[in-house]
Amino acid sequence: MLPRFGVQVLDLGAGTAVLSRHGERTRVRVGREADLVIRGEGPYTAARMRQGVWVVARGRGDPAATWKSVPLGNTGAQLLLDGSGAADERSLQLAAATFLCTHHVAGLLDHYRVNCVFDVGANAGQYAKRLRGLGYPGRIVSFEPTEDAFAKLRQAAEPDPEWWVYPFGLGREDATHSIHVDWNTMNSLLPPSEYGKGRYRRFARTRTEEIELRRLDGVMDKALAGLAEPRPYLKMDTQGYDLEVFAGAGDRAGEFVGMQSEVAALPLYEGSPRMAEAIAVYEESGFEITGMYPVTREATTGRVVEFDCVMMRAATAPAPG
Repeated sequence: MLPRFGVQVLDLGAGTAVLSRHGERTRVRVGREADLVIRGEGPYTAARMRQGVWVVARGRGDPAATWKSVPLGNTGAQLLLDGSGAADERSLQLAAATFLCTHHVAGLLDHYRVNCVFDVGANAGQYAKRLRGLGYPGRIVSFEPTEDAFAKLRQAAEPDPEWWVYPFGLGREDATHSIHVDWNTMNSLLPPSEYGKGRYRRFARTRTEEIELRRLDGVMDKALAGLAEPRPYLKMDTQGYDLEVFAGAGDRAGEFVGMQSEVAALPLYEGSPRMAEAIAVYEESGFEITGMYPVTREATTGRVVEFDCVMMRAATAPAPG
């Protein structure tokens, strides 16, 4: 009688049915173990990749002939690759590096019991969103000085009471400064280098915006307020300005249990430090490398342009057990 009242019934077997009020449902068999129920009659197919793993794809044909499941060592994880060759080696490597870097950081934040992440150069909040997506529950304090990016950042953080945002940048001293904008995620206080100009067309156009800079040691008390035992982590992505941000921490750099900096193998900005120089400063302050992940690579030569360098202060690691 249900169809007489506008309810569609899809019988899946003895004692099992799907009821729906809007739109017809279609059953796609997934071996003997499950059924896929879809809206309408779209062409979906399913293929078993290995024990307990199935791929469901839109379209006709055999998904197993297109997709390949690759085990990641003995972790139990599987990487699903599109065998059609849609992603080239460079794109795949960089996407994997971003994924692995974020997972590495999330694991360290948990292991070192970090309860406050300083997100310097937050842009629209991409970094904080990734941390939340991987389960980091602690405080995030984001700094973004450019007007348009900060508006997006504030909107992203609004539903999250433990995500604080501030409309200024950090540097070696409290000051006002001009920043180059309209470079998407690459806005910088520094002008582009000759290498940078040759690599990115966006550097050919420029507009500047006056922003406020503050020292990191001058904002830490407010950012850490209310935390009984602060264990902060410093992430910097300021397009060639990270060492200036770090200098602004002064003696309080020693309070951070870990840090992350975008270091340049091929500097995109005039006056930005080379990778070895930046890492030497961080190591002198007691941090040690736990991971290096390519951010950008040249398509023609394969050279890495920038790395995300993750470092921790080993002495602050919790005791085993």
